[in-house]
Amino acid sequence: MIRVRGLSNRFGRHVVHEALDLDLYSGEILGVVGGSGTGKSVLLRSIVGLLRPSEGRIEVFGEDLQRLSSSARSRLERRFGVLFQRGALFTSLTLEENVALPLIEHAGLRRADAEALARVKLALAGLPAEAAIQYPASLSGGMIKRAALARALALDPEVLFLDEPTAGLDPIGAAAFDRLILTLRDALGLSVFLVTHDLDTLYTACDRVAVLAEKRVRVADRLSVVEATDDAWIHDYFHGPRGRAARRAAHPAEDA
Repeated sequence: MIRVRGLSNRFGRHVVHEALDLDLYSGEILGVVGGSGTGKSVLLRSIVGLLRPSEGRIEVFGEDLQRLSSSARSRLERRFGVLFQRGALFTSLTLEENVALPLIEHAGLRRADAEALARVKLALAGLPAEAAIQYPASLSGGMIKRAALARALALDPEVLFLDEPTAGLDPIGAAAFDRLILTLRDALGLSVFLVTHDLDTLYTACDRVAVLAEKRVRVADRLSVVEATDDAWIHDYFHGPRGRAARRAAHPAEDA
């Protein structure tokens, strides 16, 4: 679904990525992790077209993003859904209006039809019917995440990009969100690019994990392979107390 080759991102003299390669396969949930400053969100923004890379090639659905006309690129990007870390909802709009907006702007639906479909998307994201008329300021962090997810699903995307989707959620809310992502992937046939630092999410939801280090992807594979990689940061991250706890929670039978 996505093929990144030789990607470099520079901001002045600061090099975030250099010669980075990464793939996202159809139907998988790919977790992207790394230490602070490794450019996880920068990578996501490069792929979805919000940031033009300094060098390299990004192919999505077999198309090179940099070579497309603006209209062709816009059509392709409608096949993405993006959930930003802080939700990025319009505070002056209700949840129903937030989700209806891309349906009106990009799908050309009438307002009444867009709002009816928006209510379906909000329900799909696990929100009660009465949430549709609420404003973001009145919501909990978990409800904002679900509303932002509903908006990301508005145009029936093929690839879903999630930037720290469980950040700021309590453990119960985060676990529920992980289960929701799995359910939606299976039900809708999504491919998911998931930036996270949440070990529970990695063990619960991800088919593969890509670790960013030293400006590129250090390893991208199943968790069992990633855990065994000879790298100090990977060892500390996955074999520390939190990593062991997340692994036990995801695979209790292995510790029985």
